[in-house]
Amino acid sequence: MEILGDGAGNRVARLAGGRVQVGRARRLVSATLGRDHPRHDDCVLLTSEIVTNAVIHSRSGDGGTFTITVSCLPDRVRICVRDDGSARPPCAGHAVPNGSSGRGLPLLDALSDRWGIVREGGRNEVWFEIWFEALRGRCGTTCSAAEPALLSG
Repeated sequence: MEILGDGAGNRVARLAGGRVQVGRARRLVSATLGRDHPRHDDCVLLTSEIVTNAVIHSRSGDGGTFTITVSCLPDRVRICVRDDGSARPPCAGHAVPNGSSGRGLPLLDALSDRWGIVREGGRNEVWFEIWFEALRGRCGTTCSAAEPALLSG
């Protein structure tokens, strides 16, 4: 995995579409934000959900790739996952009691301040934003450069 900056201060990684990459994407977000970030756990959980959806429900999981972008803005964190696309646009699943799926997009609704889906050329980009007041104007000092060693394995 290669982690790059995009010139705007964002962390960008292109990952293979395997399920093992879900953990790597979570570690990227965790290392970028730092565990003391006030919304660390929400960001990591929602990243896990949208990366899992990309790997399971798109061509990314069939030998493709996906890209994750982590943006630390002065008053919020924005995380985007762009996959290789699917036959149909993403849609909310129907969770059944005691089931293990169908909760990703409802979790986005519950925990993020804003989220959306952009479908272009058959590819899907799912993004969310989590805002925070406590560090308004100081995110640059609380978000760190993700170390590749933290993301391996």
